Order: sequence, then C-alpha cells, then structure tokens
Amino acid sequence: MMKITIFSLVIMTIVCALPEDPALDQAQPVQIVKQDSEVDVNGYNFEFETSDGTSRQEQGDYKNDTEQQGLSVKGSYKYIAPDGQTISVSFVADKNGYQPVENKDASQPEA
Repeated sequence: MMKITIFSLVIMTIVCALPEDPALDQAQPVQIVKQDSEVDVNGYNFEFETSDGTSRQEQGDYKNDTEQQGLSVKGSYKYIAPDGQTISVSFVADKNGYQPVENKDASQPEA
C-alpha cells in the first residue's frame, strides 16, 4: 500500500511540474464591442459583436394569422473557427422549423 501511495505522489508531482500550454497564457479576454436589443409586444430584435469576431443578429416577429401563429425568427451568426476560417450562418425559424444556411466566404478555400 505504501508503494502505491508513493508512486501516486511521484506521478502527481511530475504532472504538476509539466509546463503549461503557452497559447493558453496568451489568450485575451473577449470584450463586447456592440450590443443592442429591443423588445415589444409584437416581437424583438437584438444584435451583438465581440472583439474576437463573433457576432449575432436576430429578429423575432409574433405572427397571429391564418398561416402561422407564434414567433417567426430570422437571424444570423458569425464566428472564427480555431483553424482561422470564418463561419457564417443565416437562419429562419418558423412554422417549418429551424432552417439554417451556411454562407460560404468566396475568399476562403473549400475544406
């Protein structure tokens, strides 16, 4: 039992002594650079943008007609993937469900 305890302590000491990933030390906190929202009885809209290139915009309208009852939502979001590629998606969510469409950036190579 004593050998297992000593072995565990040695392993834990080695793991704690390993150097940390330098990329983690260089990570900067993300700041909100733009934020706006509006809500009323007929719907809502909001948008935000952060310092790392992430953004989101969404508009929801309350529908109460013969075709649809409930919210009809349109929006988009964008972020930069770890490989540097900009991912951009626009979407509609209504009586037909969630319908996303990825917007390809022509200046970036296809994966």
